[in-house]
Amino acid sequence: MVVDRLSVVRGSTTALRDVRFTLEPGTLTGLLGPSGAGKTTLMRAIVGVQIITSGSVTVLGRPAGSAPLRSRVGYVTQNPSVYPDLTVGENLRYFARILGAPASDVDRVVEEVQLRGQAEQVVSTLSGGERSRVSLATALLGRPELLVLDEPTVGLDPVLRRDLWELFGRLAERGVTLLVSSHVMDEATRCHRLLLLRQAELLADGSLAELQRLTGQSEPEQVFLHLIDNDPQGQGPNGDGDPADGQGAA
Repeated sequence: MVVDRLSVVRGSTTALRDVRFTLEPGTLTGLLGPSGAGKTTLMRAIVGVQIITSGSVTVLGRPAGSAPLRSRVGYVTQNPSVYPDLTVGENLRYFARILGAPASDVDRVVEEVQLRGQAEQVVSTLSGGERSRVSLATALLGRPELLVLDEPTVGLDPVLRRDLWELFGRLAERGVTLLVSSHVMDEATRCHRLLLLRQAELLADGSLAELQRLTGQSEPEQVFLHLIDNDPQGQGPNGDGDPADGQGAA
């Protein structure tokens, strides 16, 4: 995947400015940054649902959003994107048919996100964390080659967060490319590579070890605080510190 000089402007707000990077197959990349940094805007551009102002995004050799990519790219938004009046299994069987995924995929993804006991439960009766896992399960149907996950572990207990990150690692080992946004700094230790967005721009790009050497800090949280505190921009892209995303959340 190649993001080349990507910019997104909405009204008077610059959501992304001249962002560029390349992700190699089989890498697990963490996307970090404060609220309003532009993380969600970047992810939407990658999956082809964000109108871009300039630059380009190429995914698996095709322009982002191309019809042939629909079965090759999985996307999980911050809010659960499943039908609340259907059971977990009904949701997954429905999305499997849309994607042309084999029926056997339903059992596989239910197991991977640890929802075996809730398979026949109506989604509206699930906890917030369980609903998020149903959305993740739909993204895993069909074995996508690229997974774009917007804060998939929010609201999950530490054990389940650990288990999901272990799943992400296994997917990367199988050759899946993952881009995972997070506000939890300890999750950075599980990523091969880290991208730090700050006020619409890519502030840092490298492995945790590289960023530790660059900043002289050892703890992930201190690494990113050091990078942000030493950001020469100082203000938001409009010069007043407003969130770059213009929505109060990245």
